[in-house]
Amino acid sequence: MEEWKRNLFVLCGALFFVMVGMSMVMPFLPLFIQNELGVTDPKAVTAWAGVIFGANFLTAGIMSPIWGNLADKHGRKIMILRSGFLMAVIVALTGLSGSVWQLLGLRLLNGTIAGIVPASNALVASTAPKERAGWAQGTLQSAVVAGTIMGPLFGGILADWVGFRMVFVVTGCLLFLSTLVITFTVKENFTPPPAKEQTSIRQDAKLIFSSKGLPSLFIVTVMIQFSLFSINPILSIFVQSIVGYGEKVAFYAGMVSAFTGVANVLASPQLGKLGDRFGSEKVLLFSLLAAALIMIPTAFVTQLWQLIALRFLLGLCLGGLLPSVNALIRRRTPSHMVSRVFGYNNSFVCLGSLLGPITGGFVAGSLGFGGVFLVTSFLLLLNFCWVWYSISRHRRGEGESRAAA
Repeated sequence: MEEWKRNLFVLCGALFFVMVGMSMVMPFLPLFIQNELGVTDPKAVTAWAGVIFGANFLTAGIMSPIWGNLADKHGRKIMILRSGFLMAVIVALTGLSGSVWQLLGLRLLNGTIAGIVPASNALVASTAPKERAGWAQGTLQSAVVAGTIMGPLFGGILADWVGFRMVFVVTGCLLFLSTLVITFTVKENFTPPPAKEQTSIRQDAKLIFSSKGLPSLFIVTVMIQFSLFSINPILSIFVQSIVGYGEKVAFYAGMVSAFTGVANVLASPQLGKLGDRFGSEKVLLFSLLAAALIMIPTAFVTQLWQLIALRFLLGLCLGGLLPSVNALIRRRTPSHMVSRVFGYNNSFVCLGSLLGPITGGFVAGSLGFGGVFLVTSFLLLLNFCWVWYSISRHRRGEGESRAAA
């Protein structure tokens, strides 16, 4: 097997278990705050859960460009190992938190040293042939999503069996073992760039944001994350409004999320192949338009099966969004700057992930549940128009450059 393909499959397996571990914890964060840290007021619990959840994205977004710069100077694999081993320790220690302030501090620290997924994206992007970039990114995305789907299931079982605190310890162990596998199996033939290509963070920002294609893709990234994460705060409550109050609301909400995730896993590699064959721009445009249209009837569902069917279709569309963006970023980025560019793109991922839930909760309170889906549809349509315009402008620029030459 070719080395780049072996690296891809090893990283897929490792990231699956990393995401299983990380997603085991997050769904139970409010319960951990309430049952283990002594916060009893429901409003305080939800407020703390939102702040603590977003804290990780805040520091991760700030630090991503710095880690990306170091990765291009010293190698992508070492950044994966740095993030994996340090996160294993921090997450395990999180289980020992004695107050919400300690939990908040550890989440901020975890975001500071996080980055195993973007570093893996950068390693795959830097080693895979450019003509296979779409398939490689789609395959890696499938592993990440699959782990995210399975995590809450295992987390629920473990929480009932060993308690919330031990779930953090188990997550730390999964991170450690997965990173250990990467240490001994993933190979990277990294050659440090010449001194003239080693730039500072400020120089990176100036160079990247002055390029023609990359800032447009960053905007696409943040709008995708913003649109999709805006649904998260209200999905379980929306399910409750359909099925009524009862003990199975959490189960039904999990089922809806699982169908979306399974569809994403199935679609990502196939849409990646189509992107390699026909162009990632076309796949991205189609996926954005289809996702926007699917959101409209979702606002008016009255039966659970309708919601499940539409969320499954949405999951198929999601498989063509971020993998296509990552493939386009790779094709427009010089090899010696791959990690830096992916680091900046991850900052925009974090920005969208942070702002989306806050906005979704506000819109739900003002316009109702259906309003969130309609606003999300509008944002995706805006994104579609922006991508169409950006692609047209990029092609005009290339045509003018060829004409001038």
